[in-house]
Amino acid sequence: MPENTSTELRTAILFPGQGGFDGEALRLAHARHPQVRQVFERLDAETTTLFSRRISDLVLGPEQVELRRLLAEDPWVSQVAIYGAGLAAYEVLTAQGVRPDVLTGHSLGEITALVAAGAFSVEDGVRIVAQRVAVIARQSGFEGRMVALSAGAAKVRRLLELLEDPQLAVATENHDEQTVVSGPGEVLDRLVAIAGELRIGAVEIDAAFPFHSPALAPAVPEFAAYVGKLDQLPLRCPVYSPILQRHYEPGDALSDLLAEHFVKPVRFASAVRHLQESGVTTFVEAGGRAALTKLVTRLTKGSDVRSLATLATDDDALLTLDATLRTLRLAGLADPGRAPVLAELLPESVSAELFEAYWSEHGDAVLQRIVDDLAAFRPQPATSAATAPVAAPATTVVTSSLADEASGSAAAGPDRAEVFAELRSLYAEALEYPEEVFEGGVQLEAELGVDSVKQVELLSRVSQRYGLPPRESGFRLSDYNTIDRLVDFVVTALAGRPTGVTV
Repeated sequence: MPENTSTELRTAILFPGQGGFDGEALRLAHARHPQVRQVFERLDAETTTLFSRRISDLVLGPEQVELRRLLAEDPWVSQVAIYGAGLAAYEVLTAQGVRPDVLTGHSLGEITALVAAGAFSVEDGVRIVAQRVAVIARQSGFEGRMVALSAGAAKVRRLLELLEDPQLAVATENHDEQTVVSGPGEVLDRLVAIAGELRIGAVEIDAAFPFHSPALAPAVPEFAAYVGKLDQLPLRCPVYSPILQRHYEPGDALSDLLAEHFVKPVRFASAVRHLQESGVTTFVEAGGRAALTKLVTRLTKGSDVRSLATLATDDDALLTLDATLRTLRLAGLADPGRAPVLAELLPESVSAELFEAYWSEHGDAVLQRIVDDLAAFRPQPATSAATAPVAAPATTVVTSSLADEASGSAAAGPDRAEVFAELRSLYAEALEYPEEVFEGGVQLEAELGVDSVKQVELLSRVSQRYGLPPRESGFRLSDYNTIDRLVDFVVTALAGRPTGVTV
């Protein structure tokens, strides 16, 4: 079993199932975090092969798209969109240094959790999701829906006993006052009518099929056979299943267990309580709408547990992912400087565990040394041995076109709007973000996720671009965390020195 399956749990990442898609939030994240684009490019390659359509064209095209519109498309569209959104959110979180102790998924979200943990490739995850839809769609003679009732599982089961329909079943147990039922449409209509008489609320679930229903039993063998042909890899992170009510084990045949999901209920409330009892105090939902975030908040009310959303928007239409990353950093649960350093500097001969231990003790000092060194670093111009003077090194005059005003006077200073436009273009190209993301006051790290190492690299490019003098010893990178402040820094530096600078 992977490490930390029973002890030292602290942070859990949750992956939503049906309903877990927010088109506007996904678009905001796509504009700010390159991991979203990278994930959907991999999904596109697979959906093009399977369906001759790119999923990103459907969810990240010129028009804003919400879940109900996706449900009107082919059944695979909404399911792959939910899967992709969850995986993209997870990639953003881990790129910012979040290291979860356990992953768990709600229904479809268990597939996303297993892919995130490394059990299947991203592409095989698409194939699994698509096949899940296909085998259910082939079940002739059964059409149904899913309805959420405002009552506990025990009370709902008593209602189902009154109707005596074997195809009607509890699909998910979300919390003590919400239970989802799956079954044939006609029988569900009768159930909703009875619930209304008893003053029990009923809400239709946005789902392509009646998942977790005994009526889907004929689809189990076909789905298991398909998944069994895919490569199953060891888990890199523990995964807890609300359906199995246990962690996945190394010897598990995931093909059989995923197939059994068709007919078994999701006991989400029990899973959250188990993880809380195991020590989890932070739940982060990787996916859209924040439905699981609200459920966890309700299930853990009165405790010190925090529940954080990612691909949703708050009351001010701001992306919740940004606030979540800030909260995780302040809590010491995210280290945005760790991921790029680990990716670039980790020698093959050093284990990830050893590097983590080293970085935990020395990481801050290493980053500060890089910041200080780069702040004072001035690259020497290349000279040819054949033409270089012997008596003295050559001097190079760097002329800034921005500092050359029409009158030739340095006092006039450079054009701020031009500097802003150039910096905006430079940062957008380097980070592969749309230029419109770089509004003057947007926070580079807190809102766009640009870690300090990358900011130092970009500032070095800016200094070279404008031929700026070495920065003073008291220079603090944190004072220049927006494009507006960087523009002010460049304009002030250019206006305060002659047009020609010897370097």
